[in-house]
Amino acid sequence: MADSNKADGISSEGGAHENYQVVNGGNSQSNGAAAEVSKKAAKKAAKKAEKAEKKLEHLAARPKEAVTAPKQSKQKEDAPIEDPDAIFQEGFLKRVHAEKPRPVRTRFPPEPNGYLHIGHAKAIGVNFGFAKYHNGICFLRFDDTNPQKEEEKYFTSIQEMVKWLGFGPNLHKVTYSSDHFDRLYELAEELIRRDKAYVCHCTKDEVNLGRGGKDNRGERFACAHRSRPTEESLAEFRAMRDGKYGPGEAHLRMKQDLTNGNPQMWDLAAYRVVKDNHHYRTGDKWRIYPTYDFTRNFEEISHSLCTTEFVLSRTSYDWLLEQLDFKIPNSEEKGPMQREYGRLNVEGTILSKRRIEKLVKGFKAPSRDIPSVVRDWDDPRLYTLVAIRRRGVPPGALLRFVGELGVTTADTSIQVVRFENSVRKYLERTVPRLMVVLDPIKVVFENLPSEFAEELDVPFDPKDPKVGTHKVALTKTIYIEHDDFREEDDPNFFRLAPGKWVGLLYAKYPIKAESFAKDSTTGLVTEIKATYGDAGSPKPKTRIHWVGDSASGKTFEAEARVFNSLFKAQNPNALDWENGGYYDSLNPESEVIYPNALIESGFDEIRRRAPWPAEAGETKIEGTAPPPHTIRFQGLRTGYFCVDVDSSDAKVVLNRIVTLKEDEGKKA
Repeated sequence: MADSNKADGISSEGGAHENYQVVNGGNSQSNGAAAEVSKKAAKKAAKKAEKAEKKLEHLAARPKEAVTAPKQSKQKEDAPIEDPDAIFQEGFLKRVHAEKPRPVRTRFPPEPNGYLHIGHAKAIGVNFGFAKYHNGICFLRFDDTNPQKEEEKYFTSIQEMVKWLGFGPNLHKVTYSSDHFDRLYELAEELIRRDKAYVCHCTKDEVNLGRGGKDNRGERFACAHRSRPTEESLAEFRAMRDGKYGPGEAHLRMKQDLTNGNPQMWDLAAYRVVKDNHHYRTGDKWRIYPTYDFTRNFEEISHSLCTTEFVLSRTSYDWLLEQLDFKIPNSEEKGPMQREYGRLNVEGTILSKRRIEKLVKGFKAPSRDIPSVVRDWDDPRLYTLVAIRRRGVPPGALLRFVGELGVTTADTSIQVVRFENSVRKYLERTVPRLMVVLDPIKVVFENLPSEFAEELDVPFDPKDPKVGTHKVALTKTIYIEHDDFREEDDPNFFRLAPGKWVGLLYAKYPIKAESFAKDSTTGLVTEIKATYGDAGSPKPKTRIHWVGDSASGKTFEAEARVFNSLFKAQNPNALDWENGGYYDSLNPESEVIYPNALIESGFDEIRRRAPWPAEAGETKIEGTAPPPHTIRFQGLRTGYFCVDVDSSDAKVVLNRIVTLKEDEGKKA
């Protein structure tokens, strides 16, 4: 979203088997030592926080001037946490509330011109969570002041994401900047009457020159329009409203302080003329629209929580409110109290709306046509919130992740792997278990009759009996993973091989491979002849998962999609996005499709009892089918999965959410 992602202040950096499809796309002395280390760590953290703060205070300053920026309190960094509410019970956010322990009214102000991404989850969690914890209210305030880029689908999607994260209508109120256009216009006229705003006809280059030139290091000076009489500016402002001027020919600027070292006090624009002025909600009523800098704080907000790139803006926001009597100078008694927290930087991903659009739509580069490489904005390989939801990440996992990172005044940079580890930990505690075979190979027990079917009582979660059990059938024919069989045995390989015994999960006895058949064309093993053991069979060293024959009527055919990093480069933002060079760094195995996967019979009950887990934002609505992404489970020895929206009555489509911890070691 524009305006430096103001809603959240996010920035970003950015040997399988052949039977799948690759889609491009101690003592007192030791205690004393520990205490000494702790003191050193605390001192180091405090110095780091102070250094970051000073950097913010001098951002964009001229060489011989100090930028006057609101100071952040110097506090020890907050530790990672487990309980999401702990971020409001301690540390930065506790101190913020202590500064102004009034009834809490916060806001989350996105622009409706794009889809939210993973970074916005922090802004939503902080603003809505802060209000919820203190029994207040958070406004979902759409900053719809740029009609050229706003679309209904973005309004809808943003509301859906807020609700999905568990902040329903009872916890927030939806408002729009456009609700206040009449009042904002009146306030603009009042600002002119108080000689605190003027209509300027300078070009963009002329404005920049008055602010010290391209790098803002030159002399700053007022333009000729700054001293015009208030009545003249008032008349010109009304002329802007009535259509006398086109875009760029006139704009209303706030009369701030050009001598101030803070760039946010250099007569910022308050209103501008818009060419394509038709507004989604107000129609053709307005030819002029307020800027974000003018619109931002005219609501009854108690705590304005934003990211640290707005630390300099606090001065200009407070100035504007003070000029119109919404705030008392040098006091937080009246009006919103702005405080800034650190941004979340996610490395190895693309969060830029403009760049994701290229991935979705493709584009014509100077030397070649670059095709689209993902399905849409909700492609599970992306990190938009709609994509994260489709991939199957529970909303509670996302909020828990934010809680684990904590909220401080320092920026946080994380790798995607840390996010996935957090999601994996959350899923391990909240979803049932099933057996899924991604790349099946047929196993026929020659010593069992054709009609053999042994029902086994299997738990959905061995660690939690309350989740219940279900029946699976061990039949004459079963299917195992190709990777769980080797044509030639190896002393370090403990799974199935000719003449070798291996256990089956939940089955009473082990099995032994006797022979196998191969496809003459591909050379792949297509069938294994085996023996089902008895009480006298040797004890196996390991057990493998399996699925019974579909002839039993209790097996589900599925297409399983396994996702990996979209790019080979660790920092995709550093790639050439103007000329299409990013296309050459795409990971050819970013999506691996297993078209013939099989799911055991317990899937039917898992689907019926969804959502997993049942939590705010995904509670079951009586009489309606659960959304596909809420049908989640752990595929034993395989990964965590959910059902994809592409599923049909004929075939289930699965998305792998994250891998299991054991995956890398499984191949041993």
